[in-house]
Amino acid sequence: MIALPDWRRSEPGQKPDPKRVVASLPLALLQLDPDLIVATVNPAAEQLMGQSYRRLVGKSVAELFDFEEPLILGRLADGEAHLFARGVRVRIMGQAPRRFDVMTSPVTHCPGWQLLMLHEGVGVEALTGDGSGAGGGEGVALRAPEVLAHEIKNPLAGIRGAAQLLDRKLSERDRAMTGLITAEVDRIAKLIDQMQSLSRRSAEPAQQCNLHEAVRRAQAVLTAAHPASALIEEEFDPSLPPIMANPDSLVQVLLNLLSNAREACQHETAPKISVRTRFASGIQLHAGPGGKPLRLPIELRVSDNGPGIDPKLRDHIFEPFVTGKKNGQGLGLALVQKLVREMNGRITHDRDEAKGITNFRIHLPVAGSVQP
Repeated sequence: MIALPDWRRSEPGQKPDPKRVVASLPLALLQLDPDLIVATVNPAAEQLMGQSYRRLVGKSVAELFDFEEPLILGRLADGEAHLFARGVRVRIMGQAPRRFDVMTSPVTHCPGWQLLMLHEGVGVEALTGDGSGAGGGEGVALRAPEVLAHEIKNPLAGIRGAAQLLDRKLSERDRAMTGLITAEVDRIAKLIDQMQSLSRRSAEPAQQCNLHEAVRRAQAVLTAAHPASALIEEEFDPSLPPIMANPDSLVQVLLNLLSNAREACQHETAPKISVRTRFASGIQLHAGPGGKPLRLPIELRVSDNGPGIDPKLRDHIFEPFVTGKKNGQGLGLALVQKLVREMNGRITHDRDEAKGITNFRIHLPVAGSVQP
């Protein structure tokens, strides 16, 4: 059995030690023994590679990485060399190549032991950048909401006022629609406020939520906006416990995924969208609150039978400004991933070519496992 590193253990009020600081780094870091076998990894490396700590430890560098620049393996084989290579194309576990800044460094007073660090130049974290970029280059910052917020929020206020006036003239039976309009205007206005301060805000407060209620709310909004949308099939596990999340953020995540699914399959002969919830044992985030392991046993899957995402984009769909839509902005899935991370969750994407189905899977913790 592989022992968890010390940074995953903590005592209440304990002052962070160097190992815990390393665990908090956004930079993917792997510690290699003299045979270039992975001895330990930090949570950022788990996230980058989409593999758990236990699956990565014990693997060789050659099993995990294919560097298109042969100099890197040569420096690693040397064991005592420092290296910083910018924009290197790397295949991670056979995936499509991506560009990383790659750094290697020997561990002081430990002959043969090394650190391998990788940083992807443009990623979801660019949403929170200040525009300066790494190494003084150009960064990617989300400035559009700051520029457009005033122009968007003014008409939203008008829509809300009109809905309130209509509400006074409608029967009780018809007021549900105006209530939905008012609630969605408030949610969108709040979302704009969040995006204005995206680079400096903390996560929205979490509370105990019913996942199925959030799904139904998102479905109601989508159906109201697009009455002719494909019927959404539900496959819910009614035994699921509540989760700990921010309800508005959760609805926003679901709206983005359902809207994408609707657009993806709208030209199919028999468009199909499905939403499934279930227990998914074995999923664990090793960098939960306080550095403790956090289980993510609740899975939410949104699927559609559209043609799928361009294979060239599949490894980058959660990056800002990456989109396969003709008039898309490429911000929706980047924001989705950020919101899911703030809920201590994970989101992944896969394509079942045999069935012609695209899946987005969100894994979340149950209420009680995370303190609000």
